[in-house]
Amino acid sequence: MTTTAGLWLAVVLSGLYHGLNPGMGWPLAVSSALMEQRPRALYGALGALAIGHFLAMLVILLPFSLMTLLLDYERQLRLGAGVIVVALGLWLLITRKHPRFLSRIPPTQLALWSFLVALVHGAALMLVPIYLGLCRIEELDAGHRAAADLMGRNMLLTLGVAVVHTAAMIIAGGGLAVAVYRWLGLQFLSRTWFDLEAIWALSLILVGGIGIYTALPI
Repeated sequence: MTTTAGLWLAVVLSGLYHGLNPGMGWPLAVSSALMEQRPRALYGALGALAIGHFLAMLVILLPFSLMTLLLDYERQLRLGAGVIVVALGLWLLITRKHPRFLSRIPPTQLALWSFLVALVHGAALMLVPIYLGLCRIEELDAGHRAAADLMGRNMLLTLGVAVVHTAAMIIAGGGLAVAVYRWLGLQFLSRTWFDLEAIWALSLILVGGIGIYTALPI
């Protein structure tokens, strides 16, 4: 999973995982369609969720794209990012706390809710070790290490990772939301709902641990 193809696969798989996780909001899209009694409301809600998730990815990844200009500290950045992700996973695993302010955001502001959820639950942070692995600064020749060239390359990579991840997320979550709304019904939620907090926390620890391992000198 440390090859370029493997890392892009990780971007897609993490997006699918985030999309299927009900904590990222697809049940809210179903609820919106049921309350307004029209399918268009479901797709509008999914669009708002996608926008919020995408912006959260950019807010977290863009600063790291600028930090990678510090070529002499590339390994330290990757180690530090992995440690932060592991620490967040451990904190979520131990505390199991849900930020209360999220429940006070009105349903009309789904994009804001999605943005904040992706931040506070570490969905955006989970991508950082994967993104830094894709940067592969150590493999660039001297001609591609100029600050302007490196910044442009990193910005495009940031946008690419955010777009691919968000697309995978909304395809998975949107597909499940449409299935529940059109065919499975609300009884599906009552039969299959379970707490994913522990799995979410463990996935953060796993991704952070892989990031630390791949950054260590061989």
